[in-house]
Amino acid sequence: MTKTIQTAVVGVTGYAGAELARLLLHHPRLKGRPPVFAGRVDAKDQARGGVPLTEIHPQLADNNGSAELKLEPFSWELLAERSAEVLFLATPHEQSREWVPEALKRGLRVIDLSAAWRLTEPANRAVYAFADEATELAASTQARAVYGMPELHRKRIASAQLVANPGCYATSIILALKPLVAAGLVDLEHGIVADAKSGVSGAGKLPSARTHFMYAADNLSAYSVFAHRHTGEILEEIGVSGCQIVFTPHLLPIPRGILSTIYVHFTKAQTHESVARVYREFFAGSPMVRLYEKTLPQIQYSVRTNYADIGFQLDAGGKRAVIISCLDNLLKGAAGQAVQNLNVMQGWPESEGLA
Repeated sequence: MTKTIQTAVVGVTGYAGAELARLLLHHPRLKGRPPVFAGRVDAKDQARGGVPLTEIHPQLADNNGSAELKLEPFSWELLAERSAEVLFLATPHEQSREWVPEALKRGLRVIDLSAAWRLTEPANRAVYAFADEATELAASTQARAVYGMPELHRKRIASAQLVANPGCYATSIILALKPLVAAGLVDLEHGIVADAKSGVSGAGKLPSARTHFMYAADNLSAYSVFAHRHTGEILEEIGVSGCQIVFTPHLLPIPRGILSTIYVHFTKAQTHESVARVYREFFAGSPMVRLYEKTLPQIQYSVRTNYADIGFQLDAGGKRAVIISCLDNLLKGAAGQAVQNLNVMQGWPESEGLA
């Protein structure tokens, strides 16, 4: 077994941050070296050295020393003192835009769970209205970023200094479509429809009127029609234009999980076996993708796992297909994929600590 490394996490208080902490604390390669948890700490808590992790997330309590771990006030000096090597940022986009260049300057490898560095095209980044968009520093940092989807960019992630962890909706749709589009099977001019539904945790921990129980319970609603922030990732990674796909997200009245129903036309008639073969070949060596060839995936199969589940059915003539893609938005759609990227960056088995 190779030597362990020191990780650090900023943003542990959120839903994805909690899952990230859980995974890193139990990762077999990180035994004896828990992450450094850093972030904003109120003045009243600084006197006791920070906030105990188990006060923030009681579910992380165990008999292996978790009660001694604390969320400490963030500083670059703290990370240097603790010899941090890999920094996870589960922070707002704007915070990551500010901190990532400094982290790289200090020699840290960064896995950023925000959308700060996911997009290469300025037109796609415009939805975020980043204040530093026109600066040379932002351009040079973006040039170093690798989109953190191992199934597509495994070799580049292995040597990357900055990995931009994908969005949850984007992961679900890209993994379902990329193999078919790359193989030339999809009639792009006929258009693709991606109808995606996510649990409430996909909106983050900060409460809003839309995620309030009285709004979300017993309800199903569409939102961000033609304007969702993950659209740019889908376009760039699949290699399609905005007029070739319609992506509509919906809010499900469940805590977590995503189900995407995707409708495509083929350039010529296919068989179930020919489509399955494309998926099998594309995902050979990708342990976190499960192909359902005889049934269709459901959210309950993938929730609380790091698997992306993909299934499909063809019409009688073989010219149309419905693809179902499911994953857990907090794991394969966020924290689990971040740890999967860590494994790739360190040369460890890709599914270690995840399956």
